[in-house]
Amino acid sequence: MIQITPQMRIFLAYESPNFRCGIDWLAAICIEQLKEDPFSGALFLFRNRKGTSVKALVYDGQGFWCMQKRLSSGRFQWWPKRDSKQPLDLSAHPLAAHELQILLWNGNPTQERVSPLWRPLHPIATAHVQVA
Repeated sequence: MIQITPQMRIFLAYESPNFRCGIDWLAAICIEQLKEDPFSGALFLFRNRKGTSVKALVYDGQGFWCMQKRLSSGRFQWWPKRDSKQPLDLSAHPLAAHELQILLWNGNPTQERVSPLWRPLHPIATAHVQVA
């Protein structure tokens, strides 16, 4: 089971991959296009061209999970578009955990009103907290 936490890094790919591709192809997209490590534990989200389905890829320490949600009817209403002012090497849109939940229920994370984070959460790359 995958647990989505506020500390989890979540990336949405701007471009739609071929949805016939599997885990290895999606992991290659993470490396080559998104410039992110698919083994980092981050969750990567992809949408098909029609906007009717999303795939999520995440590594849990033992292997990859590849999940898909296909809407019974309609299309996902919101998906970010790359801004022309953004550098070309920026191929993914970061998303917070609560925004992912809204998106998966076919909502618009940019329009939902939620309380702001009391203190922004940042992943700790190499530092370790020592408890006395």
